[in-house]
Amino acid sequence: MSDNSTKAAPSFADNIKFLASMIARPRVIGAISPSGPALAKSMASFVDLAREGVILELGPGTGPVTKALLARGVPKERLLLLEYETEFCDMLAERYPGVKIVQGDAYSLKNTLDGHLSGPIAGVVSSLPLLVRPEDDRLRLLRDAFELMGPDGIFIQFTYGMTVCPMPIKHPDIAGDFTARATGPILLNLPPARVWRYRRVGAGNGAA
Repeated sequence: MSDNSTKAAPSFADNIKFLASMIARPRVIGAISPSGPALAKSMASFVDLAREGVILELGPGTGPVTKALLARGVPKERLLLLEYETEFCDMLAERYPGVKIVQGDAYSLKNTLDGHLSGPIAGVVSSLPLLVRPEDDRLRLLRDAFELMGPDGIFIQFTYGMTVCPMPIKHPDIAGDFTARATGPILLNLPPARVWRYRRVGAGNGAA
């Protein structure tokens, strides 16, 4: 699977860059280090490869989830990475040639992706630090994502919050519109994290 492999695995230098970005911009970078392999693999496992369209990754950072998505079997031509930080965009372009990268703000998703989509989005895989953002930002992100995906899409999100659902799906404006399922704690990740999956009510078979 050489076409889908990364040129360089995440290293100590990646962790230092990630930590420096988090300290400088905690509302953009919500972790002290990139996602570990166990967490990245769990996130990628929920992608529906049979559904046609682009797999959109939000906040790829140094690329551990990108690597897991490619290993899962997502063709590089189907991946679209949306990253805010210039340094990470440059790193991703070097590590994953052939994968499309857009620099911009995920919390203004429809505007940011305007002109960058040639077809539907099949699913969204997000490493954004949702819990540091205002509720209105998260609501807009969820609505924009499902407008771009359609009713059968899936939004996959990880969080370090063990008891808090990162998307405010009980907000009066969207109450009853979405279902949410979470994994147990992924203890092999440091710190431990959970993976949440959001779907429109009635969409899919509810298995993911």
